[in-house]
Order: sequence, then C-alpha cells, then structure tokens
Amino acid sequence: MLVREITEQTEKYILCENACLSVNTKGRERAEEKDELRTDFQRDRDRILHCNAFRRLKHKTQVFLSPAGDHYRTRLTHTLEVSQIARTIARALRLNEDLTEAIALGHDLGHTPFGHAGERTLNELAPDGFHHYEQSLRVVDLIEKDGKGLNLTWEVRDGILKHTNMKADTREGCVVRTADVIAYINHDIDDSVRAGILTENDIPKDLREVLGSSKSERITTLVKDVIAHGSQEIGMSPEIRAAFDGLHRFMFESVYFNPVCKSEETKARDMIMKLYEHYIDNIEQLPAEYLDLAYRFGADKAVCDYIAGMTDGFAVETFKSLFIPKSWEYL
Repeated sequence: MLVREITEQTEKYILCENACLSVNTKGRERAEEKDELRTDFQRDRDRILHCNAFRRLKHKTQVFLSPAGDHYRTRLTHTLEVSQIARTIARALRLNEDLTEAIALGHDLGHTPFGHAGERTLNELAPDGFHHYEQSLRVVDLIEKDGKGLNLTWEVRDGILKHTNMKADTREGCVVRTADVIAYINHDIDDSVRAGILTENDIPKDLREVLGSSKSERITTLVKDVIAHGSQEIGMSPEIRAAFDGLHRFMFESVYFNPVCKSEETKARDMIMKLYEHYIDNIEQLPAEYLDLAYRFGADKAVCDYIAGMTDGFAVETFKSLFIPKSWEYL
C-alpha cells in the first residue's frame, strides 16, 4: 500500500463518525492524480503554506497598525494561533486534523492591508462590496499561481468561505470558525496589555472568574468547553458563551473602538481610497496578472484583488510613489 493509502485507512479507524474522511472528499474542480504520500487535505495544507498570499500575511495588520514592537500579532501569527487551537480541538474530538489545519491556514488569505479598516474601505468602494472571507476563496481559486489557483478540495474551500458568519458544511470548518474567535479575542487582549491600553484587571471581575485571569487560562477554559460539548454542536456551553460574549463587548468598548488604537485608521482609509481611485482611472498600470483579471471580471474586481493583496508596507510605498513628490536632483 502507498503511504497515502495507509493514512486513509488509519483515518477510518481513528476518526469519529462525523469526521470528514480524506477518501470521501467531494474532490477538486480540476481532477488530479492522487499523491503517493499525502492525502488530498494534506496536499491542500501544503499548497496554502507555500503560496505567495500566505507569506504576505506576516506584513499585514491584525489590530495595531504598524506597531513598533516585535511581539505584536500580525495576520500571519494570528493564522498560526488559529491553526494551533483548531488542531487541538479537532484532535480531541477525533475530527480530521489535516482538513482543519488546511482551512485554518487559508482562512485569512484575502485580508487587506491595514486590517479591518482596509476591508471596510474596499467594501464601501467596490460596487459589489468586499468581504475578506470571500476574497480568501478568490485568492485560492483565481489569483494564486498566476491566475490558475490552487485547485483545492471542496471541503477546504467551504471552510475558508464560511469561517466568519456562516456555518460550514463540515465539523472541521465549524471548529476553525470557533478557534478563530477564541484566538483573536485573547491575542488582542495580550497586545492591548502590551500597548498599555488596558490591564488584565480592567477586564470585568465576573468575566475573569468564569474564563480566567490570563490569556493561557482563558484559552484553556474555552477550548476545554468546546471539546466537552463538541459531540453535539461545535460551540460553547451557555454559561461560557455568555461570558465570552461579555468579553467580546468589553473588547469593542475598550480596544476596537479606542481612539488610541484607531488613531491611524483615517489615514489608512484615505490611502486605500486614493489607491482604488487611481487604479480605476489608470487600469493599464495594474501588473499583467491583474490586468488579465480585469478582462475576465471587470476593473473593480481586479483593483480590489490588487489592493487586497498588498502588505501594509507595500501599500504605503505604492501610495508614496503615486502621490508624494520625489526629491529632484540635477548634475
């Protein structure tokens, strides 16, 4: 037997009845020969891990725009934390860990520069709107590999698309959605403490008593609760859910709408708007692969594709080159 076939047989014995087996995938849009070593979900994970969009996540904002310290989260470190939490839950529930990991690694590939500020701006500008979860699917389907896409399995694509506000068709996809919110709330608290915006003691006492008084305690409480109730529905128990929702509200009031955190967002918004307007008016200046997308899907889609793929730094440098006068030298 091939190594892949042994793995597929092992899945049948160790995974629960509600898990998504690799051999039962609904397949890819373009049929491919099976790999000798890896299951289809393992191949998807590797394709995402090696793609250009994944590498760019290390230079994209999570919450704090262009933070000065080395320890603040980026979109890449957020993705890795989601993957770790999701894999822990999937393993405990005997779900398909490879499928879970592939979805987690790909879920934010479509995020814009400057975090949700960039996403909101493109959503205002684009005639059809803009949502990062839809863009993540567009990245893996149409943009990566010079427009050929990664040709991922149906289950991974479904989990990527539905990780924000829809229920995935697999339990593995539902695990990633839950892991995403567990990760970002807790690492955003950690970053906010590091930035001096709040302290752990600022978190309401009743929430700390239920969830824990540190990042590690809270994640442990939440993960254990999801696992304890995972045989029925992927999610949290009523008590834990209520406390978590309270923590979520606290973060919006104290951090996400905090003028200190958002002081640079107006500049980021203006920058995205100027870039969008410029490329709509000068579509020929898009790189060749995005010009091809413009011919296929229209200028608005292609300009959104190009801007959404930018890192924070590349967006700033592009803005400078287009709108900031350069110093003039003569000999």
